[in-house]
Amino acid sequence: MTEPALKSFDPAEYRSVVFFAGAGLSAESGVPTYRGHAGIWAQYNYEDYACQRAFDRDPVRVLDFHEVRRTHVLQCAPHAGHRHLAQLQAAYPHIRVVTQNIDGLLQRAGIRVDAELHGSLWRQRCPSHGLRDDLEAGPYRHRQCPDCGAWLRPDITWFEDRVNEAVFDTARRLVAGCELFVSVGTSGVVWPAAGFAQLARDSGALMVEVNPEDNEASALYTHRLRGPASKVIPGCFRLPG
Repeated sequence: MTEPALKSFDPAEYRSVVFFAGAGLSAESGVPTYRGHAGIWAQYNYEDYACQRAFDRDPVRVLDFHEVRRTHVLQCAPHAGHRHLAQLQAAYPHIRVVTQNIDGLLQRAGIRVDAELHGSLWRQRCPSHGLRDDLEAGPYRHRQCPDCGAWLRPDITWFEDRVNEAVFDTARRLVAGCELFVSVGTSGVVWPAAGFAQLARDSGALMVEVNPEDNEASALYTHRLRGPASKVIPGCFRLPG
């Protein structure tokens, strides 16, 4: 059943809580989603900007695209839903966060993220020297590895990439062990991440969805809270006191 965003949940009543965040959480801050008629991939061809073949063919073009994305994201601020989740996690360390988002808004709000399923705009990787953070505003500090000169690709799971199994294993462990699973702003269509809701349900978690409207995964949830995350999260998840 779809419920008004009035039901209240107390994280103290659960030994383990997982918030599973998707693009809809960031969209309220002005970050464009990737799918749908207004999504990024409706405007750009991923084969030119978001796959390894594109990077091998023209790394400058791909890095230019991602620098624009970084600049745009920095113009977007965490909203009240992000800030309340940060307060919840500070009060209840057993709240864990798994996200499909690559924009870093959760971290900018002060949230500890346990698994970034699809990587981050704020990291690069060298094929020989591994990962390096790049938290500078806008352009990348380096486009080529200072140690070997190889092109540094964004640490993002692009189309045609294999997922990072270590990160997914961390997420699976957290989801399988949680007693309360809260999905926020996810479409439930991007695999393999879409399988985590079914895993949580099969493991016996109480299932809560926060979304403006139903989607094809909504039937998995016991409680479906409809409205923007900036209002539903502060309104439905209680802080102590």
